[in-house]
Amino acid sequence: MSNFVAPEVKKFVAWDYVVFAALFLVCASIGVFFAVKERKKKTSKEFLVGGKQMTCGPIAFSLTSSFMSAVTVLGTPSEVYRYGASFVLFFLSYALVIIFTAELFLPVFYRSGITSTYEYLELRFNKIVRLAATLIYILQTILYTGIVVYAPSLALNQVTGFDLWGSVAATGIVCTFYCTLGGLKAVVWTDAFQMIVMVAGFVTVLIRGTTLNGGSAKVWGDAYEGSRLNIFDFDVDPLRRHTFWTIVIGGTFTWLGLYGVNQSTIQRCISCKSEKHAKLALYLNLLGLWTVLVCAVFCGLVMYSHYKSCDPWTADFISAPDQLMPYFVMDIFSSMPGVPGLFVACAFSGTLSTVAASINALATVTFEDLVKKGFPNLSEKMSTWISKGLCIVYGFLCTSMAAAASLLGGVVQASLSIHGMCGGPMLGLFTLGIVFPCANWKGAIGGLLAGITLAFWTGTGSFIYPAPPAKSIPLPLSTLNCTLANSTEALTTVAPTAAADRPLLADTWYSLSYLYFSAIGCLGCAITGLLISFITGPSKGEDIPPVLIQPVCNLFCFWSERLKALLWCGVQHDSQEVDFEKNLPKVMANKTRTDNTSKNSINKENKRQFRGYNSEENSYTNTSRESRL
Repeated sequence: MSNFVAPEVKKFVAWDYVVFAALFLVCASIGVFFAVKERKKKTSKEFLVGGKQMTCGPIAFSLTSSFMSAVTVLGTPSEVYRYGASFVLFFLSYALVIIFTAELFLPVFYRSGITSTYEYLELRFNKIVRLAATLIYILQTILYTGIVVYAPSLALNQVTGFDLWGSVAATGIVCTFYCTLGGLKAVVWTDAFQMIVMVAGFVTVLIRGTTLNGGSAKVWGDAYEGSRLNIFDFDVDPLRRHTFWTIVIGGTFTWLGLYGVNQSTIQRCISCKSEKHAKLALYLNLLGLWTVLVCAVFCGLVMYSHYKSCDPWTADFISAPDQLMPYFVMDIFSSMPGVPGLFVACAFSGTLSTVAASINALATVTFEDLVKKGFPNLSEKMSTWISKGLCIVYGFLCTSMAAAASLLGGVVQASLSIHGMCGGPMLGLFTLGIVFPCANWKGAIGGLLAGITLAFWTGTGSFIYPAPPAKSIPLPLSTLNCTLANSTEALTTVAPTAAADRPLLADTWYSLSYLYFSAIGCLGCAITGLLISFITGPSKGEDIPPVLIQPVCNLFCFWSERLKALLWCGVQHDSQEVDFEKNLPKVMANKTRTDNTSKNSINKENKRQFRGYNSEENSYTNTSRESRL
């Protein structure tokens, strides 16, 4: 029980519900609009990837909105409030991630003409690798999506009085509704709208909070005095939770697993009408990521200035740090009905966009990698109905997983860690295929298993044996000016004590920063995969279509054509545009003689893609005659 008298903070009123309901109504309306507009286009390709005729603008908004979930809206300001503004260093991680995605991974996926990223794994390795990666992705995404739905619903429920299971159910129903009716186009345009709502919510909080606390100079001064502006910590200790190196290096690996090879991202990029549009969408999306990050960090600093003398978490006015942001909003907007509803709409915009992206990506992966493999002769009409049915099934599963997430306790950091533990090995697997021509399918499977084992070993150990307080201690928070109950003395936050009995690895391996989980999984997968490939006999470069390999050695050997050719390991990059259509059917015939129907469909897709190559622009363009947005 709290030792302090909690100030009265109002709950939701009618106008707040009206503003919040308007968000759901607009999202559902977008789904209905595209269902009517695209009703004559019955193909599954149109439904799942927008006919591959999308433009860069809405895709950029969609990418930003999808990966800035409610975990970001609620968690980042709380992180800055407790640990300081070093979180802003993620702007470097985001920049590196977008560059790697746009220049290393995207060209391979786009030119291959695939719909599911896991199709690439069959083209490069075989069906076993593709199936293993597909199943891991499905399980990971359902779990993560359930947590993303539940975490903000719980935080908002306990502060605003907003009904917990009502918000969970509404999120699942609305997302499933517009995903099923409108397909990818509905998801993309709804995400664009939600991005605007998200930024509007942040800006409203920033303006009001800064005004109440004496202006930006006063907020900045309070943050400096409270040590919240000690951003550049160059300590190389990997056990420290957040330093320059853990955020820039570990954060890059974590987000590259989410961006570079994630189906949700790549599906949007390959829906663009040309490779240039896809790359431009990624770089524009980087501006969006920076905008949301800066808004969230400054919200955390404003929140600290407001509560520097009476911390609501230490004083037990709230039960978890993730409730700080909604508590702050209800506090500063208590006299302005409807504005708290805008912030809740902001938080749920992140949730809706993430859930919708996951449902659409899950439906695509399941249809392309599982359904079409088992039933290759489906009609286009039946394919579209199956795709819509899969959206409904995954919408139900993700919403149901939110109920299971209620049993998990501290879900926010756990969800990000799980994403890192799964995303790292997957990043290593695709890196093996795209960068190293010598890697074979045995190395891919062995590397994937090794990467997952290492990442989950480290991650699980860190959950059981948290890092020592000295490595992740929050900055001081005061309750000096809180109103005391029963003459209790004012308190200041103290670090929790470490467990008495800890195994040898608890203070070393298990205490690694959670941002390194992805790096461990990626490097473990890549190194193990290369070793197994060399032991079992590396792949021959002559047998690999050049479009499936990205010749990164060209960056370092630009001065020597002979050295470049040597490092290509036999892959015929110099004859890529000329010979690909002839070579791929032969290669696929050698690798998958027993899967002729699937092979022919993949070859058709790749041939169609390569006929869109524009030598003058050095870019690939979809040549479909279907209508464009």
